[in-house]
Amino acid sequence: MQEIAPVDDRLSTPTGIRIKRLRQERHLTQKALADLAGLSYSTVTKTEKALIPLTPHVTACIARALRVDVAAITGQPYYTELRQDELDVLIRPIREALDVYDLGADPDVHPRPYEQLDGETEELLGLVRAGEIKRVAGRVAALVQEVTTLAHRIGSTEGWSRLARTYRTAYDVSSKRGFGDLAALSLARMDWAAQRASCAVVSSMHRYMRALTYLREGQYRTGERLMRLGLDTLGQAEPGRERDVVTGQLHLGSAVMAGRARDAEAAGTHLDEAERIARGTGAATRVHWLSFGPTNVAVHRVSVAAELDDYGRAARDGARITFPAGWPASRRSPHYAELARALVWTGDLSGAFTHLLAARKAAPQQARYHATVRETYAALEAAKRQLPASFLSYGSWLGAGGGGVREWCPTGRGPVRGWRYGPGPRGTAVPPRPHSPAARPYRLVP
Repeated sequence: MQEIAPVDDRLSTPTGIRIKRLRQERHLTQKALADLAGLSYSTVTKTEKALIPLTPHVTACIARALRVDVAAITGQPYYTELRQDELDVLIRPIREALDVYDLGADPDVHPRPYEQLDGETEELLGLVRAGEIKRVAGRVAALVQEVTTLAHRIGSTEGWSRLARTYRTAYDVSSKRGFGDLAALSLARMDWAAQRASCAVVSSMHRYMRALTYLREGQYRTGERLMRLGLDTLGQAEPGRERDVVTGQLHLGSAVMAGRARDAEAAGTHLDEAERIARGTGAATRVHWLSFGPTNVAVHRVSVAAELDDYGRAARDGARITFPAGWPASRRSPHYAELARALVWTGDLSGAFTHLLAARKAAPQQARYHATVRETYAALEAAKRQLPASFLSYGSWLGAGGGGVREWCPTGRGPVRGWRYGPGPRGTAVPPRPHSPAARPYRLVP
């Protein structure tokens, strides 16, 4: 006899269903939600039915209207996948390492020399850009502990600056895995270390990354203020390529912020300034691992076009981008996902799936947890067009379970109300208690 175990709702519940549930819990009609979110009625209805990909702008608008975090809409963190990838057990040590930031040097920690710690810090930053998140997650907690102890023992500006960089790596891991609270904690620690380092560049980078957290939540005014503060702080840094690179990246972040806020003029101004700076710096992929340069400017132009709902332009401009050898996988993968979403809107479903495949190939560990990848896949499935056989295997890999909850008839004569299915180990459809309003997806466990 096989045991029937419930599946995590985050795995099997499409975003549209989550929105519908939250809306109904608040006794709102679709029209009322549309009015509160500042969206069209059509956008809300099609979003709930997964007929269109959920854009970051729409996600943030609906989250604000429903008074929930964006994560409540997207379903992050994706705990089922984290357990499958054995990443869940790696998160707690990171949190514990961040918690002891102000306790001084740990007598039980014996840090290596700075040269070795610097080498590992750079290695982990590089691995993040290569999309090797699991390898980084397994090592960053111990590195934070070592650098924390050494920074407290020596108390130098250089030591605090090194600590800020390790906190940044903790932020990279937690943000790319959907742990918003841990990402915010990592940034708070980064700010704490940056203040002790008295480094204008590190402080500006902290404000840039903090602004990105507000961007994800749709708080564009606060995010824009942080970007502006970061640019002002850079005025205190020594002139040179390092300052120029960080300045350019802040302009790129400001462009996306303005685009999502529907300020096309401001977005264009920031993009043009970033392009001007990139002509002087050239490709600067490894300067603080920001991937700044002409290629990143071109990628951000595509992102801004998509944020402004100019999907035709985003698709055209994106198709013209050629990535130089060695350009970070962590940047290529979300670009392909952005292009896939744009192509869904233009009606090129085959091209959209091709770019989803490219996003996975570039950085599989990152793509599996990327909200845009998931929403675009759901929109492709909802379109009910003929797609290659690899489409279903992609959904299985993604954890989408073939698109999530579907009604299921045990007699095989068609759908019946009250029966739902959850994909088993081999896609087996298993009905739970019939006609139960609280029925959840289930899967067979050997």
